[in-house]
Amino acid sequence: MPELPEVETVRRGLEKRLLGQRVAYAEARRQTLRIPLPEDFAARMTGRRFERLERRGKYILAYLDNRTVLIVHLGMSGRFTLGDAGALPDGPHDHVVFRMEDGTVATYNDPRRFGLMTLCSDTEVDEHRLLASMGVDPLGNMFNGPYLASRLKGRRSPIKAALLDQKTVAGLGNIYVCEALYGAGISPRRSAHTVQGGRAERLAAAIRKTLDSALQAGGSSLRDYVQANGELGYFQHQFSVYGREGEPCPNCDCEQTVKRIVQSGRSTFYCARRQR
Repeated sequence: MPELPEVETVRRGLEKRLLGQRVAYAEARRQTLRIPLPEDFAARMTGRRFERLERRGKYILAYLDNRTVLIVHLGMSGRFTLGDAGALPDGPHDHVVFRMEDGTVATYNDPRRFGLMTLCSDTEVDEHRLLASMGVDPLGNMFNGPYLASRLKGRRSPIKAALLDQKTVAGLGNIYVCEALYGAGISPRRSAHTVQGGRAERLAAAIRKTLDSALQAGGSSLRDYVQANGELGYFQHQFSVYGREGEPCPNCDCEQTVKRIVQSGRSTFYCARRQR
């Protein structure tokens, strides 16, 4: 599933081409993705201008000129592609198409249909059921060691599971949690409530550093993800532990290899000696 760096990279790509543009034509070729599209979705999008594109966690929020917000989640395999004036795409998984007044065509493609699009008023977005309970953004000014410590206090689950909970921090997923825990030297098995003080400071810094590096690389392309311009991300070439089971620990002389365990049904990769 695309995580924060991939979603932010897509948002930036869409912003470059869609900001200030008006939808000349909209088409919904399926009425249901993960959830049904809003009634008269295509008609409600036609004629609207994109005034602002934001991201909250793994969601893209497109603010329109009539005070409506388009909420988008890419799910497991969703992606946007941008094309110039020409024939509209007609692939079997091209489910939603927007043609802008300047000819730009934005196509939402989603083979597994786990993504979603919905609409709400800009006055309701903060309390929307998809967004209301999310933690702060790890790239925002409110995210730091004391905030993280406060969210982990009293929690007895493993730190890996706590970080994947979007109520703790918005936008983190399996890949970047593994990488950040490695960077902070914290075991994914450690009980979340013990990550306080200096540990929380190290972890918050490692989370931000990992995400910043991934953004610079355009995210990670493992299966379906591509940027909005069709290019692949390449942060996967910089992974320290994710997907590297049996390989040497890259940043210490511990003579250990990267281990893989399963936590809550997800693969976790770590160095048992470096991470405590």
